Amino acid sequence: MISIFYCFILSVLIFSLGVFIFFIKNNLFLMLIGLEIMLNACLLLFIVSGNYWNDANGQIIYIFIITSSAAEVCVSLSLLLKFYKINNTLNINLLSELKK
Repeated sequence: MISIFYCFILSVLIFSLGVFIFFIKNNLFLMLIGLEIMLNACLLLFIVSGNYWNDANGQIIYIFIITSSAAEVCVSLSLLLKFYKINNTLNINLLSELKK
């Protein structure tokens, strides 16, 4: 059995990768992928901690969050497609210029 410490380290590494992608990339699609990576790292920690304490609440929370995440991705991708059709780019700098 894998120790919870190693799973925690793996979750932190995956979360760090998501943060890195989110803050480095200027593309909205890649930023969305970074957010999903961060969310999945948190969900991994829920599953591992639920298994460690022999409690099913971690798995139940996982199901609820992954369901809401799927809905979030559907809405975000439709907004990204609309934004891309209007501007022919997904650059975040162009989106910030729309305020002016």
